[in-house]
Amino acid sequence: MLVTKRTTSLTIMLAAALVVPGCGKSKPETPQSSAAGTAATLLADSAGHSSAGDSLIARADSARIEGSPTAPIWIIEVSDFQCPFCRSFHAETYPTIKQDYVATGKARLAYLNFPIESLHKNAWPAALAAMCAAAQDKFWPMHDALFNAQDRWASQSDPTPVLDSLASSIGVDRRPFDACLSSKAMLPLVQADKERAEERGANSTPTFFIGSQKIEGAESIDVFRRVIDAELAKAAGGRGTSHG
Repeated sequence: MLVTKRTTSLTIMLAAALVVPGCGKSKPETPQSSAAGTAATLLADSAGHSSAGDSLIARADSARIEGSPTAPIWIIEVSDFQCPFCRSFHAETYPTIKQDYVATGKARLAYLNFPIESLHKNAWPAALAAMCAAAQDKFWPMHDALFNAQDRWASQSDPTPVLDSLASSIGVDRRPFDACLSSKAMLPLVQADKERAEERGANSTPTFFIGSQKIEGAESIDVFRRVIDAELAKAAGGRGTSHG
C-alpha cells in the first residue's frame, strides 16, 4: 500500500502552511479560502445529489450525521476507511471533538466518503458496508468498527468476510445488509460524496470542512480547537448582528 506525506495548508488566519500526514494526491496546493464552500453547503450538495426519491439512501444519508440540529456550525469529515491517517484521526482526535463539541451541541458532525481506490483497494467495499449499515441507523458503530479493525480487512484480497463479521458484531440485520451490498444500493451515495468533496477542493484524506474553513490532514486537536473555536465565535457574532 502506497501512502504519501504531502504539504497541505490550514486555511485559517492564525496558521501558516504545514506539513501534515494524509492519504491521496500529491499535486501542489493553492491555499483555500471560504470560496471552497461552507461545510453545510457541501453536505447539502452531496445529500441532495444522491438521495432524492430513494428512502434507503435517504436513511443512510441522515444516519452519518451526529449532533444537535441546532448546533451553530458543521464539521464535515471527508475520509477513507482504509487510510491510515484517517484511522489516526479517529483514534487520537475524533473522541475529543465528539466529547467537547458534538455532544455539547456546539457542532454537528457529518462523514463524507472519499475512497481512494488507487491507494486503497478495499476502500470502496468498506465505504459501501458502512453506508449499508447506515441504512439501519448503524453508521457510527460501523464507522468505529472499520477503523478499529482496519488491520484485519485492509490487506485482504477479499475483505467481505471481515466486513460481514464487523456488521454482525454491531447488531446489523444481515439479510437487508447483504441485500444492500449485493445490489450496490449505496454506490450512488458514495460516488456523490466523492464528487462533491472534489468539487469543494478535497483531494486527499482526511480533509475537514469546518464552517467556512478547511483543514487537510490528521492535524492535532490543538489545530482543530483553534479552527472550531474561531468558527463558533464567528457564528455567535453573526447571530448577534442579526438580532442587533
